[in-house]
Amino acid sequence: MRPFLIAGWLLLPVGAWAYHEGPGQDRIKLDAVDAELADARKAATAGDWSLAAKHYDAALAALPQLETDEVERAAMRIRVSSAKAKLEGSKLIEAEKELEALVDELAEMDASYADLLEEAKEGHANTKFYITWLMRLEGYQRSDWEPEIESARQAYGRLAEQARSRGDEQRADEMLASLESAIKLARLDLDELQGLPLPSQ
Repeated sequence: MRPFLIAGWLLLPVGAWAYHEGPGQDRIKLDAVDAELADARKAATAGDWSLAAKHYDAALAALPQLETDEVERAAMRIRVSSAKAKLEGSKLIEAEKELEALVDELAEMDASYADLLEEAKEGHANTKFYITWLMRLEGYQRSDWEPEIESARQAYGRLAEQARSRGDEQRADEMLASLESAIKLARLDLDELQGLPLPSQ
């Protein structure tokens, strides 16, 4: 019996090493992800959107390469959060590209991703709204900026309809308010627009 105990004791470091190299590595990575997400939320609360986006991107890079639904969902959630932080930090072009890609990818996922898809669609519509505002201020022709605001209007309208169909009147009203803002932006004279502060993102 004693030789078995000694052998078992001697094998403990081997077991610890095997865990560290296998599941233990995934646990270490998940701890790193949690730390980056906590820092991202802290930066977002402080209004430092650039730093928040960096932490979200670092969290995404730290995710373990496991093909599981949980990891895939976490990756999508982090990507949406990162893109929205970039939007808040006025990195409009980068945010617009990322959110457009997310909308396409999430549209191919099953119904359990519907909430993330809706969030990505709203974020993408918001980028179109702010891009239109800036294009107008910079003197672009209507033919250049109108497709941007039309994309936003259509998205807000569909989001309002979806919310109403599931009985979420508050969400529907929010999307209708965004739709009205988009319509107003397209109709404002440039002189009126120049006298207005850029709305908060």
